[in-house]
Amino acid sequence: MLNSAFSGLSRVANFFAIIANALGTLVVLALVVILNLDVIARGVFSEPIPGVYEMVQFSVVLIVFLQLADVVRVDRLTRSDGFLTVIGGKRPHIAANMRRIINAVSAIFMGLVAYITFPEFLHMWDTQDYFGVPGLFTLPWWPVKLVISFGTALSCLVFVIKVISAQDRPQLVRAPEHEETSK
Repeated sequence: MLNSAFSGLSRVANFFAIIANALGTLVVLALVVILNLDVIARGVFSEPIPGVYEMVQFSVVLIVFLQLADVVRVDRLTRSDGFLTVIGGKRPHIAANMRRIINAVSAIFMGLVAYITFPEFLHMWDTQDYFGVPGLFTLPWWPVKLVISFGTALSCLVFVIKVISAQDRPQLVRAPEHEETSK
């Protein structure tokens, strides 16, 4: 029963990581559109679109933290694992334990970031603080804080799942491969 609950939790975490990654990709596409429109507006009308600078700042944070959990899930987080690769060839058990320790420390770090940023989100929600130039273009801070909290909490969960399952590369969601049978 515990194994079934863990498997279900893993599937839910993977699902949310994939959805968040897709949302991050949509933010990238929106950013591309905004930047292209700004370039056109500057070239054709000699007038930039107000707030593009703020939208870029806003978008970069959203992109990073929306895609973070999926990057962790598929084991593509940038890290130097040359030492673990060398050790893994001679002592795979030690390398596996070291990976688990690294994942546990990473889970703690992500959990701390989520723990710290969630009260900031609540504060920004209450005060409706914003960034930008008043009267020209402003955006509220709370979505950024919410995405940072969500992304790091989900990343923490994915790291915990990796520690418990002792899998560095969990099963990826892929389309089933079809064998071609030609007779």
